[in-house]
Formats: sequence, C-alpha cells, structure tokens
Amino acid sequence: MTLEAPSTPRKALSDIEIARAARAKPIMEIARGLGIPEADVIPYGHDKAKITLGFRERALKRPAGKLVLVTAISPTPAGEGKTTTTVGLGDALNRIGKRAVICLREPSLGPCFGMKGGAAGGGYAQVIPMEDINLHFTGDFHAITAAHNLLAALIDNHLQQGNQLGLDPRRITWRRVLDVNDRALREIVIGLGGTGNGVVRETGFDITAASEIMAVVTLSSSLADLRLRLGRIVVGETYAKKRVSASDLHAEGALLALLRDALNPNLVQTLENNPAFVHCGPFANIAHGCNSVVATTLALRLGEYTVTEAGFGADLGAEKFFDIKCRAAGLRPDAVVLVATIRALKYQAGIEQKNLTKPDVAAVGRGIAHLEKHVKNLQRFGVPCVVAINSFTSDTQEEIAALESAQGKLGVRVVRCDHWARGGAGAESLARAVVIEVEAGSANFKPLYDDALGLFEKIEKIARDIYGADGVDADLKVREKLRRFEQEGFGALPVCMAKTQYSFTTDPTQRGVPRGFTIPVRDVDLRVGAGFVLVLTGEIMTMPGLPKVPAAESIDVDAQGRIEGLF
Repeated sequence: MTLEAPSTPRKALSDIEIARAARAKPIMEIARGLGIPEADVIPYGHDKAKITLGFRERALKRPAGKLVLVTAISPTPAGEGKTTTTVGLGDALNRIGKRAVICLREPSLGPCFGMKGGAAGGGYAQVIPMEDINLHFTGDFHAITAAHNLLAALIDNHLQQGNQLGLDPRRITWRRVLDVNDRALREIVIGLGGTGNGVVRETGFDITAASEIMAVVTLSSSLADLRLRLGRIVVGETYAKKRVSASDLHAEGALLALLRDALNPNLVQTLENNPAFVHCGPFANIAHGCNSVVATTLALRLGEYTVTEAGFGADLGAEKFFDIKCRAAGLRPDAVVLVATIRALKYQAGIEQKNLTKPDVAAVGRGIAHLEKHVKNLQRFGVPCVVAINSFTSDTQEEIAALESAQGKLGVRVVRCDHWARGGAGAESLARAVVIEVEAGSANFKPLYDDALGLFEKIEKIARDIYGADGVDADLKVREKLRRFEQEGFGALPVCMAKTQYSFTTDPTQRGVPRGFTIPVRDVDLRVGAGFVLVLTGEIMTMPGLPKVPAAESIDVDAQGRIEGLF
C-alpha cells in the first residue's frame, strides 16, 4: 500500500509529485494500528483526523516509550532537512521492527509563501497529505489567530467602553497576529477616523507562530490547563503599573471556546503509512520551536519510540526543547540526532549560498568546528548524540569522507543517510545507531540551568555555554524589568531566547564558531500564560518579511484543481 522509493536513480520528482503519487491508507486504519477506538477519532476527510483528549487521558496510564529528539546544526536559508530526517528516522525504526510514532510541528503559511517552503518533509520522507498540512490543515493556526485577535479586540473595546480597569494605552503589550509574512504591519496606528473607531494608539502585528497563544496551546496538557494559562496571559499595565491579564477582561472562556478543538492533536501518516502527529507550530528563533505537549505525551504511550523535532539549529530549538518543553511536561529524552549537511558545513565555513553545490573539501573541514560546537552543547544536557549526515545530490564522496573522518574527533557516531531519495530504507543505519544509544541506557537528562537561578543569570548561562559568548549586553531598563519579574514571583520561569538561526551570535553573517562577542538583549517580555520570559536579542523580528522573489509567485492551481509549486 505504500509508495516505494526507487532503488535505482530515475527522473527526479518534486516533493508534491511524490506526495501525490502516494497510496495513503484511510486515517481510520492508521488510528486502529495505534489502538485508538473509532469513537476517539475525529476525521477531517479520509486522510487526517484529530484524536480526542479523552483518549489521551486514558492512554497516559500506560508506560511511556523512548523519546528521541531530532535537531540540526545552524542551517542555510533553505534548511537542512530536519523534518525530512525526523520522518525518515521514524520510517526506518518501523522498518527494523520498532514501533515508532513521529511528532512534528504544523507548518506556518509564512515560510510556505516566503522563502523556506513547507515543513512536511521532502522526497520519499514526507508526511501526507502534503498540500493540506502545509496550508489550512485542520484549522489550528486559524483558531489560534482568531483567539489572539479576539483578545486584542476585547482590549480595545475595554478602552472604548470606559476603561474600568484603568488600562494605560501606552503600556498595552498585546499585539495582533497574522499567519503571513507582512513587514508593513510590524508597527501600525489604530483607532483613526474619530471617536467611534476606538482609542488611537500604536500597536502592530506578529506572525501567528510567535503568538503567546500558540505557545500556550503547545505547552498545555489539558483543557483545564489551557483555561488557566489563557487567563494568566498579561496584556498590559494600568496607569498605576499594575499588570492586567486576560482573566481581568473575562476573556478566557471565549478564547477557550475558539481553541477547544485546536488542542486535540492531529493524526496523519508518512508515505510509508506510519503514524505521525502534526500539531502546533511555534518558530524556534522567535518562540520555543516544539510541537505540542499533548501530542508528544500521547505518542509516547502508543509506540516504543517517539521521534520528534525542534526548530532550526540546536542552539535554538534543542535548547528550548530541553529547558522549556521538557521542564514543563516532565519529559526525559533518551537520545538526540543532530542533522548535518555538507552544504551547511560549507556555509558555516564562509562559502556563499550560490556556491554551496561546488565541491570544496577544505570548506567541509573548516565547517566541522561548527558541528563540534553543537555536539558539545548537546552533551551538556546528558543525552547521547548521533550525527546524521543528510545526503544531497551535490555531495561528493571526498566531502562525505572528510566529514565521516571527523567521527573520532567528535566522539559520537556519524551516520550517512539517504532517506530523501530512498525513504525509510535510506535511514536504517541511523535507526540502528539510535537504538544502540537508547538501549545502552546512558541518558541522564538534566536542563542547562536550575529554576532557582536568576533570570539574567539564565540568559547569561545560555549565552556563554551554548552560544560561546563572552557575556550579555543589557541596558538598565532591561535589567530593571527582569528584577521586577523576579519580585513579582516569576523568577523561576525559564527563558526563551529570540535570536537569529544562522549564527551562534545575533549577527547572521558571523558563521562558524565566533569568538569575542556578546549577546545584546534589547527587550524582555513576560509570557505568564506560556510559562517563560521571552528575550529579544539583536535585530530578530517577530513579524518576518517576504523575500525579493517570494515562493508565492510560483504557487498556482491547475485545471484539475490541484495545487502546483508548493514544496
């Protein structure tokens, strides 16, 4: 019933052509294979479904399986195939006789119509239906967008209707969101056109993936937990500098109504008909970058192995997976896979993107220092690591040999994978290496820092230990905000660093393993609902812009109603 990857080379098909040729099983059959009763499956057509929270609650009584995180070195602008590797590894584990379940984030429309493309995997290591997953899917992003903007509307209506709380329009921190890259909306003025149109004030838009409500849904463990987290969201301050929450506006009930169905995890399948939960989609450069707690904890009870991913490089997604998600959900990962590519190593060695397909063994050798830094960072968390070389057609044997020869220096297994071209069969060596590490039982997971450490000290520890910085630059205003957070009882929260994904520094042009730099912190924001402090560094934007030639220009629908150009 599955689409077989070719054993010999043939005309290359696009990701969407491969996905379209797949023979998907009915989603009810995938659910049955996991032992999910039909009454707990909410179908969205024939090939995708939501699973009830009631079934998850019952499943939590079972023992948990093994948890494997897939992360990557710092990527090129095109990405290094982390999702593809997650899917390939999950398929490969099933091929070698391990019951594996995959957990991914939902794609945002921003990258799909911008530059990076979709996030359903690629080649013969994809989750399907690819078009649906990359576009509207089951409506989770729309529900989160609607809930976020409803809260914004309630805030402005409160101002218009007499402002009983004394909310200071200059201190409202709750912005609006949109799941499209639109730089023109970063800073706006609302309420123009007379008193009937509301109070004039400055605000702006972030992308939906950066919404605190996205983080709240992702980190909630139940409807009751979701309600509490929504009520705790801080939207601004009064003239007396007292914090105002969503519960002060009596908003949590309406927000919960919009998000009730969105909290149910989404079940789909891979090209090889293996189960995958695709749920929630925060970015790792401006949020915590992991899929939902409800999906991961459910998957852990349904399979021997759960394979999940965290966004961008390990300095961002993996650090937040360990320090935020694992802390919030009580997870203890058993192994981590670090995805590396020849082209990313060359990119980190200073080679420009347009020249990455040209053979350059020396550049690969220089780039290994960057890989080594990521390996050492991951080892700080006490979890065994395997390096996966995600193969590209432009790789030469000499370049691959240069990377494989660094195995002794790195001190971890280095495994070449070909899952993009061959599906799960191309990642069986990786699967066996992961099983060896997991079954050795050497994992001794620990977060990077203790809850009791001060907020500024937590930021410094990440900057020094993970990024390799000499320290942190933060002005008096930022330090005073952090001290106030601590005085108000929020000092035990973890910190969520918003930073460029292309460098260990806040400067995307500084590649490799930079030395002699500091991390400039321009602002911090209290995200009580999500349960962390957001730290904005450098010039990172919470609303991206479109590139000069956006992917949207190549996307269309043919005469048969099929989407074209989506990748």
